[in-house]
Amino acid sequence: MMRQPIPPFTRETAVQKVRLAEDAWNSRNPQQVALAYTEDTRWRNRAEFPQGRAEVEAFLSRKWAAEHEYRLVKELWAFTGNRIAVRFAYEYRDDAGQWYRAYGNENWEFDDHGLMRIRLASINETPIAQADRKLFWPLGRRPDDHPGLTELGL
Repeated sequence: MMRQPIPPFTRETAVQKVRLAEDAWNSRNPQQVALAYTEDTRWRNRAEFPQGRAEVEAFLSRKWAAEHEYRLVKELWAFTGNRIAVRFAYEYRDDAGQWYRAYGNENWEFDDHGLMRIRLASINETPIAQADRKLFWPLGRRPDDHPGLTELGL
């Protein structure tokens, strides 16, 4: 299976790959998102270490069952060859109605077909008041005219 764009990345294709990942995660569809990863993908996500598409799909299902009104923005930090570094922020509320903003960095490595084989994420989050939210758009893909991380000061 080929997942465009494929490495080696240019600035343009790295930015495109980051936006495609953001769009997929904002769909909150674990089955669809898992298809962007190799069958034997390896992750580090906080204290969890999913391996393989099935574990990734299960992880994402648990994540989005608990993180309501999830909205994510990713931004390219750096790239070279088959690797991309990303920074991101997302907001969600829990079952009790408490809002959170999570900040993080990801390091991605892709195979020759454009599938992600390694995802290393470092994430921290903080409770926020609903009035302090910055990510507003209808659930799903972030509109092209919605500010990114830099514009939002995140």
